[in-house]
Amino acid sequence: MTIMDSLNRPLRDLRISVMDQCNLRCTYCMPKEVFGADYSFLPAEKLLTFNEIENLVRIFAHLGVKKIRLTGGEPLLRKDLPLLIEQVNKIQGIEDVALTTNGILLGHYAQKLKDAGLKRINVSVDSLSPTNYGKMNGRNFPITRVLKSIEQAASLGLKIKINMVVQRGLNEVDIVPLAKYCYEKGYTLRFIEFMDVGNTNGWDMEKVVPSKEILNNLQEVMPLEPVEPDYLGEVAKRYRYKNTDTEVGFISSISESFCSSCNRARISADGKLFTCLFATQGTDLVGLIRNKDLTDEDIALSISNLWNKREDRYSDQRVELSKKPSKKKIEMSYIGG
Repeated sequence: MTIMDSLNRPLRDLRISVMDQCNLRCTYCMPKEVFGADYSFLPAEKLLTFNEIENLVRIFAHLGVKKIRLTGGEPLLRKDLPLLIEQVNKIQGIEDVALTTNGILLGHYAQKLKDAGLKRINVSVDSLSPTNYGKMNGRNFPITRVLKSIEQAASLGLKIKINMVVQRGLNEVDIVPLAKYCYEKGYTLRFIEFMDVGNTNGWDMEKVVPSKEILNNLQEVMPLEPVEPDYLGEVAKRYRYKNTDTEVGFISSISESFCSSCNRARISADGKLFTCLFATQGTDLVGLIRNKDLTDEDIALSISNLWNKREDRYSDQRVELSKKPSKKKIEMSYIGG
C-alpha cells in the first residue's frame, strides 16, 4: 500500500526518537544554556514502550514505509535498545533499519547492535580537533573515545556514516581534515548545513556554510565525481572520490531545498507524529495505540488521512515564513534529527 500527501509525495521513511535525553550538549541541537541541570526531560513512563513502537512500525509498514531510523536525544541511553532493533528488523515490509548516535556508548553496544541485526550507523562527528569537538559538544568530551568506538563498530562489519554539521567561524577549518580521515578509514561522510531547527540553537544565516562551498574546498585537494541517487527522496547529494568507491554527501536543506521529494515522517519519544522536521506541532499517536477499541486498521486510516493532507515544505518557504510572526518550532532533540 502507498499513501500520498497533497503534493504527491509518498510515505517511505520513518524516524523514531526513543529518548529525548542526551549525554552531550551540542550547540546546534541541545545547547547547555537551555538544557541545563534543571531541564525537565520526559519521564520514563511517558516514553513509548518497545511493543508500542513495534506496533506502530508494523502499521507504518502497511502504509508503505520501508526504512526506519532510530534517533534521540541519544538513543543508546535507552535501556535494552538492541531488543527494539531486533523486534523492528522482523517486521514484514521493513527493508532497512539504521541508528543515529553521538558514538559515546557505541563501543559498549556495538556487538549487541550487530547481533540484533543492525547494519548501518550514523555517528555525529563535527571535528577531529579536540578543542573544536569539545566546544561543539558542550561538555568538552574527548573525540578519541568516539573515534575508538567507531573503529570498533566498523571492525564488526557495521556500515559507518559520519555526520558533520558545519558552522562558519567554528568548524569549517575541519572540513578537509575530517574528509581525509574518513577517506582513509573508508567511512562515508555527510556534510550537513547548519539548520534552523527549533528555537534555541542560535541559528543565523551567516553561520551557514553552503554545500557548494564545501564541495569546492574538497575538490581542490580530493577530486570528486557525482553519484546517481539510489532511490526517490534520497536527501543527500552524493559524490565519490575518483577511482574509489568511498563516498561523501551533502545535505543542503538551506541552500538547496529538497522539500519536493521529502517522504519522511517522525515520531517523538512520547508518541507524537510530525510530518516535517521544522514542524510547530505534532499529532498524538499514543491515545490511538492505547485505545483498545481501535484496531490497527483504524489507526492506519487516521495516519493515512493525516498524510493525505500534508503540505509541508518549510525549506521552500523559509524566506517567506521568516517575514511572518515567529512560531515556536519543535526542538531537534525532541523530534529526532
